[in-house]
Amino acid sequence: MKVLVLGGDGYLGWPTALYLSRRGHEVGVVDNFARRQYDFELGAESLVPIASLQERIRVWQAVSGRVITPFIGDLTDAEFVYRVFREFEPEAIVHFGEQRSAPYSMIDRRHAVYTQVNNVVGTLNVLYAMAEINPAVHLVKLGSMGEYGTPNIDIEEGFLEVTHNGRRDVLPYPKQPGSMYHLSKVHDSHNILFACRNWGLRSTDLNQGIVYGQVTEETAQDPRLATRLDYDAVFGTVLNRFIIQAVLGHPLTVYGQGGQTRGMLDIRDTVRCIEIALENPPAPGEYRVFNQFVEEFSVKQLAELVARLWPGGARIDYLPNPRTEADSHYYNARHTKLMDLGLKPHLLSETLIESLFEVVERHKDRVNWEAIRPTVDWRRTHNAVGQVGMPVSRG
Repeated sequence: MKVLVLGGDGYLGWPTALYLSRRGHEVGVVDNFARRQYDFELGAESLVPIASLQERIRVWQAVSGRVITPFIGDLTDAEFVYRVFREFEPEAIVHFGEQRSAPYSMIDRRHAVYTQVNNVVGTLNVLYAMAEINPAVHLVKLGSMGEYGTPNIDIEEGFLEVTHNGRRDVLPYPKQPGSMYHLSKVHDSHNILFACRNWGLRSTDLNQGIVYGQVTEETAQDPRLATRLDYDAVFGTVLNRFIIQAVLGHPLTVYGQGGQTRGMLDIRDTVRCIEIALENPPAPGEYRVFNQFVEEFSVKQLAELVARLWPGGARIDYLPNPRTEADSHYYNARHTKLMDLGLKPHLLSETLIESLFEVVERHKDRVNWEAIRPTVDWRRTHNAVGQVGMPVSRG
């Protein structure tokens, strides 16, 4: 089918575009390069060097014989969104095109407003374009497990059966987001549900856990096809940070006591989950939610795993938690729908950890140690980071 990948230059968008292209889909990618601008703003960059989108596309065509069509512009520009819809005529949309960092959204008022406007308005423009140009398009939207927060009850997949005063209904699961970024995702979910109910659109909301890994079968074909590996305190993932700290001989920094538990999945499972959603579309007017993760780990468990596997071991330091979250909590989230549709997951293993050690060893001269230090405190309304300038529309 014709699939438009929004945010197709990013960490997950680029491997997804390659994966779908290799499987015979006609792929277009949309990006405004805001993610690359965040690197300039924060003084950080991917540990693994990444080529320009134009070079990536040229290399992919050379190694695969497949064409990926780029569209450079901003989703908050409605005219641009409508033009892309009319030119490419997608049958499905994979939506990664949002500011994705919780710490970035909590730097100050300016970054919070930017995150909310960028994410919510961009998604609204996509929904209106679908409704007005082709309501049959299937929207596969990347949500977040962080939308749910950490309630003291089991987390269901999007909806909860409720009995109140003798009456029963199935309602959207209550959301307790922990950052302005996650709050923008909640707004997206509500807007998409409304659009499906009101305009007969169809959408799959993928509430994704933390993704680890950097290599897929497609990106491994040429170094210029590589995707990002982020380790900084604003955009990096906790596992990447621990591995880099171990390789460089620094203590592994755990925030609080490390009891925070999250769902996680391999990057190879992310691209497969997208494919499963596309192959099994919802009915017109249907809004559905899949919880997209395969395992749960606490931060402390991840630190202990990395410390055990790194030759010679590593020390673990416990730092004051800059986030407003419980140090330990109940966490039991359902995640059966993708498994039922055929997902055969990769599990976090010693083999994967050791392969990430190798990637970091190869590029350790590129590590900016200052970028790892936590600089964003959730309790403050202003943090002294990210003052170079904000991304601008390139529509």
